Amino acid sequence: MSKIGLISLGCSKNLVDSEHMLALLRDAGHEITEDMSEAEVGIVNTCGFIEAAKTEAIETILDTAQFKQTGSMKGLIVTGCLVQRYADEMRAELPEIDAICGTGSYENIADAVSAVLRGEKPAYLGDMAAAALEGDRMALTPSYTAYFKIAEGCSNRCAYCIIPKLRGPYRSRELSALLEEAKKLSDAGVKELIVIAQDITKYGMDLPEHRRLLPELLQKLCEMDFTWIRLHYLYPDQITDELIDVIAVEDKIVKYLDIPLQHVSSRILKAMHRPGGRAEFEALIDKLRTRIPGLVLRTSLIVGLPGETEDEFAELCEFLQNTRIERVGVFEFSPEEGTEAALLPDQIDAETKSNRRLIVEELQSGVMDDYNINRHNTDMIVLTEGFDSEQELYFGRTYADSVEVDGKVWFESESEVRAGDFVTVRITDSLGADLLGVKKED
Repeated sequence: MSKIGLISLGCSKNLVDSEHMLALLRDAGHEITEDMSEAEVGIVNTCGFIEAAKTEAIETILDTAQFKQTGSMKGLIVTGCLVQRYADEMRAELPEIDAICGTGSYENIADAVSAVLRGEKPAYLGDMAAAALEGDRMALTPSYTAYFKIAEGCSNRCAYCIIPKLRGPYRSRELSALLEEAKKLSDAGVKELIVIAQDITKYGMDLPEHRRLLPELLQKLCEMDFTWIRLHYLYPDQITDELIDVIAVEDKIVKYLDIPLQHVSSRILKAMHRPGGRAEFEALIDKLRTRIPGLVLRTSLIVGLPGETEDEFAELCEFLQNTRIERVGVFEFSPEEGTEAALLPDQIDAETKSNRRLIVEELQSGVMDDYNINRHNTDMIVLTEGFDSEQELYFGRTYADSVEVDGKVWFESESEVRAGDFVTVRITDSLGADLLGVKKED
């Protein structure tokens, strides 16, 4: 059998797909290598969400293709969202690619490897809505953390978003299958389970029960040996009192909620095809903070949607100043081909979009600084992720920091700490998004 190398780009949901493909290849007898120069077949699992992601994917494909000349690579397979979006163009314009698999064809990855090794150039573009939701995984995350994808696709049809055309409609996994997978992860020593989907709050609504099953799922997950259960993403109009109660009561569910709002202007939200508005969001945030002590919120925002006025942008800034959401990711509107918003009139120029993003980031940096300063001289539980030999400090994350998107805690320790250990750290200072501290010895 052959040595296979895989590069996974994009979101955590794409990473889970990569893990499924690696397990299929392993089960087919192939050896997985992290060194692309050794790989006989290279695989790039792409993101095609926005322009920056497309550029990164193309650059990665071209960089990987160079191993055909400098390494032992005999074939290059490209999979994922960019393939689903531009299959014909990629085959015509990137002769370096030997095979493609769309988002409905991950199960064909072993067939694709065999085909390219025979010198063939196949294309697997199966029905997205019929793609398998289950399968074994070969972990690409540290042993103590795992993503847990409970649904695939999206049916929200936001005006700016291409995901339904890349991933198909929303499809919940069966509860029994999820609990079986979660038990395997728990038994394998996973301590932080990150529950993901495009919208986890709609989990179960498309199943025969036709009801929101997330509260029930979370209660069953809390019976397993996880230490932290983290939730990404909860849509604001789908957060029920039952769900809030479960989050508040269950200690294992970290009090950190990622709730994408995208904007607060009612007119802009209507143009986005998203529900709600400023008053509803403020009421929801007040309710959540009242009923879930210690809650840290994250949201994502889009500035520069076509037609966004100065007053509407000012309303967004005022909302952020008043609500003081602890974590905010702000993105400039990207007019993606195939989306309704790309065709809207009154497109906003790049400079204005950039300026608005910078203003929000500056506002948010003040909120983050205040949050961090309030952590000084307090004790926080930290999930250790490693040791930096240059700084001679350990580093990790608190409940208030999700993987890759938030800050870290850098801390000293008199005793050795292993990655995956939970330790208590006395916070002494902060630097930008990061906290500094000293481990409290037993």
